[in-house]
Amino acid sequence: MSTYQSIELPNRSNYTDEEMVSQAEGYFEFIKSRHSVREFSPRSVPKAVIESAIRAAGTAPSGANHQPWHFVCISDPDIKRRIREAAEREERAFYGGKAGDEWLRDLAPLGTDDKKPFLETAPWLIAIFIERQGKDAQGNKRKNYYMPESVGIATGFLINALHAAGLATLTHTPNPMKFLSEILERPTTERPYLLLVVGHPADSATVPSAAKQKKTLEEICTFREP
Repeated sequence: MSTYQSIELPNRSNYTDEEMVSQAEGYFEFIKSRHSVREFSPRSVPKAVIESAIRAAGTAPSGANHQPWHFVCISDPDIKRRIREAAEREERAFYGGKAGDEWLRDLAPLGTDDKKPFLETAPWLIAIFIERQGKDAQGNKRKNYYMPESVGIATGFLINALHAAGLATLTHTPNPMKFLSEILERPTTERPYLLLVVGHPADSATVPSAAKQKKTLEEICTFREP
């Protein structure tokens, strides 16, 4: 028996073609002002901002609408210190040869290294986890679908929401990230996906010039039209 039920589409937009073009161009101008930074200010960020951004992330589409994500938002200095120490252990191995010469050559223009002070300086860290399995309304285990894809989309929503609030972010993916599960005491049904650093950029913050070299529309897109 089908359990499908529907409601009328809410929040319908009805822009003219000209208005759609304007909206799309306006969004492009907004989002291209986003930058990943590695120098953060210790200036505090209200918890309410983080909560609203997480709610925005939670609106993302997901496989079977199972929403296979969990966000752990960290402002506790002791936990941030432990995360930094664990991340830097992994990063020392990475930059010490684990990554390989080609990868390290590709990273050189970005100026990255094994030192991650921003993990303590930034007011918030958001550890994003993939839920391997979830629970239904009755508490029974249920399979999740398209988990990395779904969590990736939600992460994009989150970064966008934080940028709209005037905050800087940095995606950090030390490998492996099992230490996040241990430090944050997450269940074995979850695995770490990404660590997002959130806050105001430091007054002295810079970005590598290489990071501004984005591919052109022609390089990233192909149109097939009649």
